[in-house]
Amino acid sequence: MKHTGKRLFQYAAFFKKPLLIALLFLSVAVATELAGPFIAKQMIDRHILGIEKPWYATTSVTQTFQAVPHNGTWYKRSDNFAEGEPKGKEVRILQVGSQFVWIEQPISFDGVRKLVGNNRLTITQGKEQAEYAAQKLSIQELYTFYEPEFNSLMKLAGLYFILILIGAGFTYGQRYLLQSAANRIIQRMRSDVFAQIQRLPINYFDNQPAGKVVSRITNDTESIRDLYVQVLANFFTGTIYIVGIIAALFLLDYRLALFTLPVIPMLYVWIIVYRKYASRYNHIIREKIGSINGMINEAIQGMTIIQAFRRQKETIEEFDQLNEEYTNYQNKLLSLNSLMSHNLMNVVRNVFFFGLIWYVGGSSLNTLITVGVLYAFVDYLNRMFNPMVGIVNQLPNLERAIVSADRVFELLDEEGLDVVAEKAERYLGHVKFEHVRFAYKAGEDVLKDISFEAKPGQTVALVGHTGSGKSSILNLIFRFYDVNEGRITVDGRDISQIPKQQLRQHMGIVLQDPFLFTGTIASNVSLDDPSITRERVEAALRDVGAAEMFKSLPRGIDEPVIEKGSTLSAGQRQLISFARALAFDPAILILDEATASIDTETEAIIQAALDVLSKGRTTFIIAHRLSTIKNADKILVLDHGEIVEQGSHEELMQLRGRYYQMYQLQQGHQAMAKTHKAGVETPNGIPLV
Repeated sequence: MKHTGKRLFQYAAFFKKPLLIALLFLSVAVATELAGPFIAKQMIDRHILGIEKPWYATTSVTQTFQAVPHNGTWYKRSDNFAEGEPKGKEVRILQVGSQFVWIEQPISFDGVRKLVGNNRLTITQGKEQAEYAAQKLSIQELYTFYEPEFNSLMKLAGLYFILILIGAGFTYGQRYLLQSAANRIIQRMRSDVFAQIQRLPINYFDNQPAGKVVSRITNDTESIRDLYVQVLANFFTGTIYIVGIIAALFLLDYRLALFTLPVIPMLYVWIIVYRKYASRYNHIIREKIGSINGMINEAIQGMTIIQAFRRQKETIEEFDQLNEEYTNYQNKLLSLNSLMSHNLMNVVRNVFFFGLIWYVGGSSLNTLITVGVLYAFVDYLNRMFNPMVGIVNQLPNLERAIVSADRVFELLDEEGLDVVAEKAERYLGHVKFEHVRFAYKAGEDVLKDISFEAKPGQTVALVGHTGSGKSSILNLIFRFYDVNEGRITVDGRDISQIPKQQLRQHMGIVLQDPFLFTGTIASNVSLDDPSITRERVEAALRDVGAAEMFKSLPRGIDEPVIEKGSTLSAGQRQLISFARALAFDPAILILDEATASIDTETEAIIQAALDVLSKGRTTFIIAHRLSTIKNADKILVLDHGEIVEQGSHEELMQLRGRYYQMYQLQQGHQAMAKTHKAGVETPNGIPLV
């Protein structure tokens, strides 16, 4: 958590200015909101309940609007007298139930009030009791005593309304700044994660389903966004509120404030206990959602096979199992959240209110605390629990975001390769393998002591059974993987000492199943490289024999290509891949079974283009159709990771070894296939197959 929290803070530091301004706005908004109970206290204690303060007869009626006439005499409340101003006879106005009474004398003490008859008032405090002559005040008479307060009450109400508007404005500002900063943070993080994917070696993707990688870029970063937008907003707001409220409580009454302090360590322990149990559930949940995404991606990619082999039911069952496991852990987390959510916080709040009633009612504070102070205290206590409820409710999002951040930073921490901007001079293409050994897994060599040489401009063909090591040799040339022993040189330089981007800068590859990007035919040839001009794209397509084929399309080479080029035939996709390789003019060209999945007619076009494509560059060809490599300068025959034969087609045919047998076998199959198409039958009447 510490390491993850530090890195999340580092991302936030990139946008510290709007975040700090948002925090300042939040502080102002909280301050304006917390001023409300103080204003209410003033309105209650001074202007509403202030009527019960001592009143004195006065003669300075012309100097103030605070004097009130009653029974032919002017009276003014004690707190409205100026310093040194003479005071006359003291009288009191007291509330008894819903009635207000007039007493023509001061009272000795206050306590439980009771009206006896219509003109006697008793006040009881403990064992003491006092009795006074009292006169009930009519509504009009009471209104006369309240009338001087209306102006002040309206001013305070107006001030409160202005503070509400100011608080609303600053709240809008802080939320906008906080959320826009959070969006920028996540935008940067997603860019970093996607850039990291470009830096990762190929073997990383051998062990990671695409759906899990996608889940980290989309789902996990979105969870982190919730951290900045919701969790931190609630935590910042809650913390400032709680600190501000505790300060206000101390200003009201320090004894009541001390009563509320235990809630702070309680909240801290609450968070620690919750995170202890929620962390494990969230890690499993994020893994499960990654597995679900991976399976969905795999099912979509392989939908043709699933439906062709009628595996829909089994696929659904497999998905349901993953979905069930995910739901079970979601429910476990839900139970934890329900147990430790705002409902429990409400119980704690009610316990505090009960304790407050017991504490105040059972002590001498009940005679020392005014109604306004008690109202403000209860209001503040309610306000303090609201942000605490908000913090507790955000704990699930906090834990989910931390787990997601762990997964994102785990991906960012994978050892990658920095992109090299320097351009390398085009090399001659002299490739040499010197006693190379290689294994994908330790102790399981797929290449054993491989040594051969490909001179500039030569075409080298690799043949052999599946798993013999053909593709591994090409992977090593491209440095998708590095050798375990021996070395590979290009123009005499060990490729392990050449940055991968520079090494691949003058290499081209054509795969058996070419990959096309969403765009157009032209953009798939140029890959949007600004150095590949339109003329160069057209020339490349023309040289590989594809120009006429694409002219028939409605938009020609500007015809849209949707995902993976699914609207094009296999031959068309392969021709685009050939044109792409030719447009980039590589010094070393690799054809990985480039003609294996196309029809005979298209193969003839591609075969004619191979002479153009391989001219002036070193070419490596993997081919199952041996007829396509008869003109290769050198043919390497591999068996279980070893070169068992090498030479030209004629040389290997004269050896009458493994290559000879493979060639004869293929020729025999082709002859039988032709006979079968012609309808020739064997003496038994069974067509040759």
